[in-house]
Amino acid sequence: MILHELIDFEVLRVIWWLLLGVLLIGFALTDGFDMGVGALLPFVARTDTERRVAINTVGPVWEGNQVWFILGGGAIFAAWPPLYAVSFSGFYLAMFVVLTAFILRPVAFKYRSKRDSAGWRAMWDWALFIGGFVPALIFGVAVGNVLLGVPFYLTDDLHSIYQGGLFAKFFGLLSPFALLCGVVSAAMLITHGAAWLSLKAAGPVAVRARAIGSVTAILAILGYAGAGLWLANGIEGYAFVGEVVRDGPSNPLTFTVERTGSWLAVYADRPWIAIAPVLGFVGLVLTFFGLRAEREVATLLWSKLAIFGVISSVGLTMFPFILPSSIDPASSLAVWNASSSHKTLFIMLVSTVIFMPIILAYTAWVYRVLWGKVTADDVTANSDSVY
Repeated sequence: MILHELIDFEVLRVIWWLLLGVLLIGFALTDGFDMGVGALLPFVARTDTERRVAINTVGPVWEGNQVWFILGGGAIFAAWPPLYAVSFSGFYLAMFVVLTAFILRPVAFKYRSKRDSAGWRAMWDWALFIGGFVPALIFGVAVGNVLLGVPFYLTDDLHSIYQGGLFAKFFGLLSPFALLCGVVSAAMLITHGAAWLSLKAAGPVAVRARAIGSVTAILAILGYAGAGLWLANGIEGYAFVGEVVRDGPSNPLTFTVERTGSWLAVYADRPWIAIAPVLGFVGLVLTFFGLRAEREVATLLWSKLAIFGVISSVGLTMFPFILPSSIDPASSLAVWNASSSHKTLFIMLVSTVIFMPIILAYTAWVYRVLWGKVTADDVTANSDSVY
């Protein structure tokens, strides 16, 4: 027996669908509070020292947290090449805006305190705001567009054609439902940032973060509920027609797909997946009460639970689809027709089994070493060595 045949192709595809979800959720759980803190910065801090307190709660960890973003992109490229090709070309301008915002962040971290000038530092503070708020919003808009279906089709030789020009590739993404998803994403990650500041910052910064986070938690709850109702009543889902070959070649055009009444119809066939949106709602509600009660560690954990539930609900609702086509359902990408080869997925899984525990171990060690609050006295005493 060839080694990679120890695990069925169908099973490997599901494993890599799960691992992609793990990487995306890991990115939201870690870099999510970095983005949230950046978006909160102009509102939770009123003096330069307070702003430096907020910045230094994420200063030592933000670079490590972005590893999850890189791993997610790498996993899409290696495990789901058609998804990488279609999404990164179709969402090119949106991704360019996200990357520009992400590039602003490290520059702002490094240069903000180089000059003792209020105007200089204010400029970089707003750069940190852009680096936090814009990606949080656009990631949600992207999810909304995936649920709506993306306007692309595949030619006979599997070349993807994205319908529309420059306008459609960015402004065309900003439909009302997609913007609602963007608001949910931004509100959820800002709440996550508030929970982080409640835990890591001392003094007025933490107090203001709890107040703002309570509001954004309510906004996230209402937005998530609204998106669910809209999804149930106003947006068609997708379904395979006929026999589905789960271990065949990756060619979407060999499958037949049709639009269905609603994405949420899958809950009748797989009722157990309802646990995901329940966890999303429960996590957001408990985060709200945790912020109001000034519970620090528990609130951050509830916030993480909310993020896990919200993101999982999207993946489980869409399964096995990962990028449906709004103009040619037969071109829709799914777990069964858009993966790399059997051997490639197996080799990647072996590498993941080796290196993922190392990443998790050093990440846990870093957070343990850096445990504790950042105070104004810490910033003042170490003014030349902190951000």
